Amino acid sequence: MKCAKITGPKMIETSTIERPDTEKGYVLFKVDACGICGSDIHYFVSGEPKGLVMGHEFAGTVLDNGGREDIKVGDRITGLPISPCGHCEACKTGNPQYCLSTWSEAVGLSLTNPGGYAEYSKCRVDMVKKIPDGVSSEEACMVEPSAVSLHAVNLANIKIGDKVLIIGGGIIGLMAAEFAKLNGASSVILLETNEARGKKAEKYGKVDKYYNALEEGIIETLVKNTNGGFDKVIECCGNGPAVSESIMTVKPGGTIVLVGVSLTPISIPTVLTVMHEVNMQGAIAYTEKEFEMCLDLIDKKIIDVKKYIDDIVPLERAEESFLRLTSGKDDAIKIIFKPEMK
Repeated sequence: MKCAKITGPKMIETSTIERPDTEKGYVLFKVDACGICGSDIHYFVSGEPKGLVMGHEFAGTVLDNGGREDIKVGDRITGLPISPCGHCEACKTGNPQYCLSTWSEAVGLSLTNPGGYAEYSKCRVDMVKKIPDGVSSEEACMVEPSAVSLHAVNLANIKIGDKVLIIGGGIIGLMAAEFAKLNGASSVILLETNEARGKKAEKYGKVDKYYNALEEGIIETLVKNTNGGFDKVIECCGNGPAVSESIMTVKPGGTIVLVGVSLTPISIPTVLTVMHEVNMQGAIAYTEKEFEMCLDLIDKKIIDVKKYIDDIVPLERAEESFLRLTSGKDDAIKIIFKPEMK
């Protein structure tokens, strides 16, 4: 089957691999659409692991139900790409993202389970969710990143009247802005280095104002404008400067949620963190309930994810699409692959 796989740093090529076999316990599906995630960008830039077929924001049509009786051939599905054990304390308490097995065979995140950057893929039967009739395949691809954002907002405990700063204007940051507004935030500010993307974010209506992170004196401006700092900061970049900006812009006693990931150690202003008693919380993935909630919110049109989709392209344009998203100048937020496109 056709696929797009990593061959080196900032290199992806269209190739062929064996189609997954039918297997009890796994739903085999034809990939209808699959989105590019920020974590995929890390793999793309590093070029590792070579041979990885990414793609965990998927939607597809069932070819084999893997023994799950309520799923039929021809059903449209999406799903949590993770592979939790189901038996540990984390799994039993509804937090599979903490399970040590969660990422071992995750769809599109492991060499053993090729993802949605291919014509066919498979997902564990207990992780599969049916797509409602009113949700398109492209919208279904947005459930997974939306759930990441919802999880971060839930951990931040954003309440009515909170002043919120989002650092990073990719899809995770902009969906976090959506949920912050739904929770009653009085203002949502975006800090972003990509001017084209920042200005575009303002037009969506969920970000009250965008500021360029490269602007001289920006930290002082933000602290002054908020009369001492933000109640909540959601950091979606994962680099040293962004984390430091989080600490310098949150109010004393405020909360920072770190969603972005750095693959190398970073330095932070610990003195300010201690003196201001800053609450810093990591956020990884989401719970199953949060995933289901996002699918329901999209189905009920409470959140509109279609506006964030900039382009729908064939797998042959994978490398080009990743280069757009990593250029720092293109305003693209979300690009989706359709393997059947020519």
